[in-house]
Amino acid sequence: MISFNYETDFTLDKPEVISNWISNTILEENCKEGEINYVFCSDDYLHKLNVDFLNHDTLTDIISFDYSVGKELHGDIYISVDRVKENASDFEVSFEDELARVIIHGILHYCGYKDKSEADEKTMRSKEDLYLSKRN
Repeated sequence: MISFNYETDFTLDKPEVISNWISNTILEENCKEGEINYVFCSDDYLHKLNVDFLNHDTLTDIISFDYSVGKELHGDIYISVDRVKENASDFEVSFEDELARVIIHGILHYCGYKDKSEADEKTMRSKEDLYLSKRN
């Protein structure tokens, strides 16, 4: 089950459409959907998590805590709406497109994709682009 939670004034447009898109992505990756919680928050909220849990004193757009068991995906995905807005501007894309990329990025991590090396990052971007093309 996919749930959307808010620690900011932001709310998703058409959450059921987004949830279906995420579910379809999980199936296409031959994984099983478990409990996946998205939390949309501010830079301050996410920065505190980054410092407290990961010892990183930096701003980021997404932090995911993966509790998956094998191919059954479970986890909490925190997304800074502030950072997504700024990144959208920096990358000259719409807020909706950047948000969708970050949303699916977290799921792809749960599916086993990494982005630490240049080769892994290229694969991750390719998968993001694939699933972004399938969104409604």
